[in-house]
Amino acid sequence: MIEPLALPDVKLISPKIFRDERGFFSETYNQQTLAELGVAATFVQDNHSLSRAAGVVRGLHYQRPPVAQGKLVRVIRGAIFDVAVDLRRSSPTFGQHVTAELSAENWQQLWIPPGFAHAFCTIQPDTEVVYKVTAPYSPDHEVSLRFDDPALGIDWPSLPGGAILSDKDRDAPLLADLPADFD
Repeated sequence: MIEPLALPDVKLISPKIFRDERGFFSETYNQQTLAELGVAATFVQDNHSLSRAAGVVRGLHYQRPPVAQGKLVRVIRGAIFDVAVDLRRSSPTFGQHVTAELSAENWQQLWIPPGFAHAFCTIQPDTEVVYKVTAPYSPDHEVSLRFDDPALGIDWPSLPGGAILSDKDRDAPLLADLPADFD
């Protein structure tokens, strides 16, 4: 099942999962099925992150063209508050965002196409996130956007100890200071 969100290019995907007394089986990726559902993407790399604490914020990140990345994100342990921000300046939804809670329990995935910044905040400790990307990692094209930019209006989960950030994300620029990478 696939569900377009308020930004219709970002899609929430619910793969089938078959459970029995032994555990479960799920086909988490099928190129043909996703293409039939409107997600035509060729993935070139898989990424896997572990965040030990709740409150870890990774992002907002994106890559500039010509190596802009689409991402298919899922959680295999724990839970995240996932965010996608539209960076396509010609889009009527430029600067707007959508959110979804992804967890090992709900088994949902989020498709984030190129032209969007992506971030997540762990809402459980020891959370593992895996995601497929449509272009290889390129440090020369990587960009961070300030996760708490007031212009974005993202209502992050309550973080009693504050967000746990990398130096790169802590020092990221605001949306107004970013170049027009997606015109």
